[in-house]
Amino acid sequence: MALFSQDQLEAIAGALGDTGVGLTGPEIQFLLTTARMVDPGPMTKRIRIYNAFVDSQNTKRNRTHILEFIRQAMKPARYSRDPERYEPMRALLNQALAFAGLVVDQTGNLSTTETAQTLPEAKRRALELRADME
Repeated sequence: MALFSQDQLEAIAGALGDTGVGLTGPEIQFLLTTARMVDPGPMTKRIRIYNAFVDSQNTKRNRTHILEFIRQAMKPARYSRDPERYEPMRALLNQALAFAGLVVDQTGNLSTTETAQTLPEAKRRALELRADME
């Protein structure tokens, strides 16, 4: 399994740490612990997630813990008290994951897909996934 590139990690962290619909500070702390990753401490959410992802991937030479973080973060039950956050975050995340050939389905499961080569292609796929749900 290939490692994530630096730009892929930035995009994924940006989606998960999005100011509007992304994870909260306490959620990030919990998920980093759950995925057995080092928490780089308080800083902006996307940079905190990015730094944790880079440290994990560089130290362990795999992306297993990053994928676990994503799986845990995207469990639908986690959003039962705040359901309107789930789909917008999933759409942002899928747009970022498209460049790594991954997708999170509506049940929160990660699966492989054809790798997107362009931003319009990644955006179109994320929107199609959302439209399929609605």
